[in-house]
Amino acid sequence: GLGDVYKRQRLERLKKEDSMENREKFSSRLGFILISAGCAIGLGNVYRFPITTGAYGGAFFVLIYIAFLVLLGIPVMTAELAVGRASQRSIASSYDVLEKKGQKWHLAKYLGIAGNYLLMMFYTTISGWMLIYFIKYADGSILAYKSAEELGAVFGTMISNPVLMVCATFAVILVCFSICSFGLQKGVERITKWMMVALLLLMVGLAIYSCTLSNAAEGLKFYLVPSLKSLENSGVWTVISSAMGQAFFTLSIGIGSIAIFGSYIGKERRLLGEAVTIVGLDTFVALMSGVIIFPACFTYNGGVTADAGTVGASFLFTTLSSIFNSMPGGRIVGALFFVFMIFAAFSTVIAVFENIMSFWLELTKLSRRKVALINIALMLVLSLPCVLGFNVLEKIQIAGKGIMDIEDFLVSNVLLPLGSLVYVLFCSRKYGWGWKNYIGEVNCGEKGAKMPGWIRPYFTYVLPIIVIIVFIMSVVG
Repeated sequence: GLGDVYKRQRLERLKKEDSMENREKFSSRLGFILISAGCAIGLGNVYRFPITTGAYGGAFFVLIYIAFLVLLGIPVMTAELAVGRASQRSIASSYDVLEKKGQKWHLAKYLGIAGNYLLMMFYTTISGWMLIYFIKYADGSILAYKSAEELGAVFGTMISNPVLMVCATFAVILVCFSICSFGLQKGVERITKWMMVALLLLMVGLAIYSCTLSNAAEGLKFYLVPSLKSLENSGVWTVISSAMGQAFFTLSIGIGSIAIFGSYIGKERRLLGEAVTIVGLDTFVALMSGVIIFPACFTYNGGVTADAGTVGASFLFTTLSSIFNSMPGGRIVGALFFVFMIFAAFSTVIAVFENIMSFWLELTKLSRRKVALINIALMLVLSLPCVLGFNVLEKIQIAGKGIMDIEDFLVSNVLLPLGSLVYVLFCSRKYGWGWKNYIGEVNCGEKGAKMPGWIRPYFTYVLPIIVIIVFIMSVVG
């Protein structure tokens, strides 16, 4: 029919417009690695991973977490990268390009588009908090408050101010979309590379400083030395399920935020090696965050960190801020820490905004500048429910969850696992893109690790079951 003819013509146009020769590329492999890792490295790495590690068995949790990164995170990431590179498209049209005639895989685009927008609806708000706290440490106004209780009141006053929250969120949206408006190489790659290098240097510097504190050895022992008692107290299954969930959600896989960067790279290197490098960098940042936090907790907070029930962004603004305010040079350390947090947050925001930009560029004929202007306005409006959920709309709750928690739940517990499941099935089933196409794309190139053929049964049958288990656990739990 006419619909099929139109679709074929459109796909031919898409393939021609974004062929390997015409599509904008990263200027270097380093740019691809740092930006892709920046997308995966986020606020959850910095505050949630080390605290969850401490709450769920210490080093045993870390070992199980790394095992699940290998078993779950890396294979799904290769699927995203392969679909992106083969299609030369974002999730908005990658399935359209690769699926066979009459198939409906392209409907998954709506999960991906929704996931990216929904993620930014609350992530930009939290990023705004980091910006405000950097200013508080830079001007020293926060130093007058010493206890976690006092700082909790300061944090509560901040988020209950709708004007301040809207301004901070808008600043994040404006800066990050403006960077994306300059293009992949001149904007996203240039800025993110410097931010990621600065992030890594700040992190190493803060970690070295933490290791010089008086009770650093006790903090590192708590964090890194296996403790059977801690494992027994937490429960083996609880530790396993928590490590599985953390390994899955830390990489932001499933909504196409990694696939877009696959579409910007050439065929010189195999994708398994690239995925391992990205995951390795993400894990390094997560582990180093604990090296920063635990020595400080044991030196200035009597070893009190947080339990599994209190893991959240507010930990940074209460317990951790009270530690900074109690140590010599805490103003400088606190300011540097929140610069570190801003870079971690902005690297993710810029990466996801670039994905959102690509949706519009593929589906419309608008320029980057116009797409950026439209989305600055759109994103500000979409972020308002979360921003106002702590003040004007604070009474709106569903099952005891506020607006931010609802948005976070939908992305982390529903859209990420469902999107990952679609990627795995699409790449492994003959009624999808198929294993031969997937393995051919992953192993295309002369450099890097090769995906072994014997992994096919695991990828086809076991991996989908693991993702389904993660999904059920995250929704029910």
